[in-house]
Amino acid sequence: MTDSSPAPTTFRLAYVPGVTPSKWVRIWGQRLPDVPLTLVQVTPGESFGALRDGTADAALLRLPVDGEDLSAIPLYEETSVVVVPKDHLFAAAEELTPEDLAEELVLHPLDDTLDWEAPPGRPAFQRPETTADAIELVAAGVGVLVVPQSLARLHHRKDLTYRTVTGVPQSRVALSWPRAEEAPDLVEEFIGIVRGRTVNSTRGRRAEAQKGQKTAKAAPTPAKKAAGAARKTAGAKPARPAKPARGKGGGAAGRGGKPRRGR
Repeated sequence: MTDSSPAPTTFRLAYVPGVTPSKWVRIWGQRLPDVPLTLVQVTPGESFGALRDGTADAALLRLPVDGEDLSAIPLYEETSVVVVPKDHLFAAAEELTPEDLAEELVLHPLDDTLDWEAPPGRPAFQRPETTADAIELVAAGVGVLVVPQSLARLHHRKDLTYRTVTGVPQSRVALSWPRAEEAPDLVEEFIGIVRGRTVNSTRGRRAEAQKGQKTAKAAPTPAKKAAGAARKTAGAKPARPAKPARGKGGGAAGRGGKPRRGR
């Protein structure tokens, strides 16, 4: 059964820290200038609730999705890095492994975005409340922190640096929305944008309607065809009259029709 309710006039997109939706928002403004896109910044813990209570129509968040009532499509994976003080021994390395962290106190905040089976290194006695709190502890020399690179950049400090860590979980960013038999029109439009579809290949029902309108405008009706034929006939130039033959030899008239003088 098709939902006959009017389409929303605003598309609300939630996003978690570290995710930058600016490119997709710009494309949205170019393709759907009549539908404003409102950004809603949420914490990782709030992202799923924002979709369930209707605060957001869709969300850019990190997997795994909490519950089967939400749909999601993975978009990309983030590089994992370890955040350390600039004078730390790790600052001289280009790349690290979990074995390199074995003797380090590795902070594991409650809002951690990496799906660890067991974090490397020595655990702290108490888990920091947030990633921002963990960054403060790293700056104080309490321990080190493994996070997605986007979060290391978000919490950048002059006294800290970060290095890539291989062999550890990577954060996966996804687009999520409330599960339904058919994605809402505007969600389908945004899916097309994040997947890199062009305007002509967009699969949203809104785009299909626009294509139908263009086709209807392009196809001339029988009345238009007849009117066009009549205009062509009316605008045709009349045929030029044939020129009279010029006199030759012993004709009565010479050039220009004038009588010849007698000898």
